[in-house]
Amino acid sequence: MTIDDEATGTPEPARPSTSALWSPQRRNFTAGLVLVITLAAFEAMGIGTALPTIVREWGAERWYSWPFTIFMAASAIGTVVAGRICDRRGPAVPLLVAMPTFAAGLVLAGFAPGMPVLLVARALQGLGAGAQIVALYVLIARVYPERDRPAAFGALSAAWVVPALLGPVVAGTLTEHVGWRWVFLGLAPLMVLGALLLVPTVRRIGSEGEPDAAPVPGLPLAAVGAAAGTVGLNWAAQDLSGSAGGVRLPVLVAGLVGLLVLVPSLRVLLPSGTGTGRPGIPVMVLARGLLAGVFFTAQAFVPLTLSVVHGFSPTAAGVPLTVGSLGWSVGALWQSRRAGARREHLVGSGLVLVAIAVAGLVLIAPAGGPAWPVFALWSLGGVGMGLGVASTSVRVLALSAPEQRGFHSSALQISDMLGQALLVGLGGVLVAALAAPGAATAGVVPLDLGLAVIAVLGAVRVFRSGRA
Repeated sequence: MTIDDEATGTPEPARPSTSALWSPQRRNFTAGLVLVITLAAFEAMGIGTALPTIVREWGAERWYSWPFTIFMAASAIGTVVAGRICDRRGPAVPLLVAMPTFAAGLVLAGFAPGMPVLLVARALQGLGAGAQIVALYVLIARVYPERDRPAAFGALSAAWVVPALLGPVVAGTLTEHVGWRWVFLGLAPLMVLGALLLVPTVRRIGSEGEPDAAPVPGLPLAAVGAAAGTVGLNWAAQDLSGSAGGVRLPVLVAGLVGLLVLVPSLRVLLPSGTGTGRPGIPVMVLARGLLAGVFFTAQAFVPLTLSVVHGFSPTAAGVPLTVGSLGWSVGALWQSRRAGARREHLVGSGLVLVAIAVAGLVLIAPAGGPAWPVFALWSLGGVGMGLGVASTSVRVLALSAPEQRGFHSSALQISDMLGQALLVGLGGVLVAALAAPGAATAGVVPLDLGLAVIAVLGAVRVFRSGRA
């Protein structure tokens, strides 16, 4: 039930999706939604820019990957727990706890005296961010009619545009001229504004759970297992993706143990049939993991290839990532104007575009190859991600019973995280294993071709499910 349905008892009249987001009943919620996601995006972009300075100041270079890893693990727990609470008690409690938790993590990071405190701060930020996104997904289903949800998810994607363009620049300027602590402290007060915009709507419709929400046995343990597995896989992925000197045994063991821990957890955290791509919600959850895994694994090696093979500066090597973010927003905007389109077709098309973009990267991998295609290719890949990611969210909410929206929204996020962790980890192993003196990127070509095949197979499964 939407706001207008609840207020009047009758469906609201049809009107364009763009105006529905900013109607008087929804404009504050939409503004708060976009602001909160924008702040989370700025934090995500800023930490990567500020962290080299942070670890150098503390002499903590060996801990470089752990702020990312801890954030991911905590986010997995926050995602799972918030999804369950949303189904049983409504999205108000997890969201109203998540926002101050995230803000507290920002403040603690800003005043952190050393790496241990920063890691605690990152854990708080991860818990808040994971719970926040699931609660917002459930609220989108309650606030907007189904025909307007594509526009709402398009707005979420658009919220990443400014952070993608300006986040690294702003964070770099603050770090260099004011101090890295303001990368965190500068965002905290704005979270208060986001909360003020969201709270009226949340209090009105978000405090009621679903009486039909059944308990999920073993969910807390599975959440911990997902966090532990994510730590192992992400540590391995981050270490190996930047390694060109061979596979280190402890890192490989950590990745394998993480994978083993995840297997039983996934049986609890993901809908039955996800692994085989069963039509309906399972294939959408699977597609989300494939989209994120294929795209971000290939993207992890784009700057490395451009800098090592073509001599790009660090700044220039990062430009394709920004281009990809812009393409993502274009794809999300386009799908928002196709509210009546079959979502399986859009998701399948998104996977095909990502496959073309990733396969095309083999052109830039050889030393004699051109570098310029990467800009067109990664823009195309971004469009595919915008089409696919937004459409998986829209379709899953449309197919979910009210008492399962939290669980299925958390499953989307878990699939997204684990798709990245698994494929980036495997990609790191491949590239590191094939690296040789003078050929640090020798494994990129087989990696990109393998990723493209995975995306095509996923697209075939999604298209078939659309005909089921």
